[in-house]
Amino acid sequence: MHAAHSIASGMGGMRTTGDLVARLQLNKGMRIEQAKQYVADKLKVPVTDLADSVTMGEMREDLNIGVVNEAPGVAKGIDAKFRIAELLDLDINCVDMFKDRVKP
Repeated sequence: MHAAHSIASGMGGMRTTGDLVARLQLNKGMRIEQAKQYVADKLKVPVTDLADSVTMGEMREDLNIGVVNEAPGVAKGIDAKFRIAELLDLDINCVDMFKDRVKP
C-alpha cells in the first residue's frame, strides 16, 4: 500500500492519473509500467500524457471521473468512483456494495 500511495502521489494523484494507476496496481496486481500503459490505452492517450496535469485535468473533467477542485456539474465521491470502475473495468468494493443494494 505504501509503495502504491507513494507512486500515486508522485504522479500527481488526481491532478493527473496517479490515482488510476495506483488502483490498477492494487486491484489487479500490475507493475507500474503495465498499469500506466493500461490507463493510457483506456484513455486513448500516450503514456507521457498521464503526468501532464493540464491535459489530464481537462480529460478528467470531460470523462467526469473526479477532479481535485470541485466544480459545478463534475462528479465527485462515489459518482466518480462508479465512472472510474466502468472506464477501467475494475471492481471497486464501495461501488459493488452500492450495486448490490439496488438489486431486486
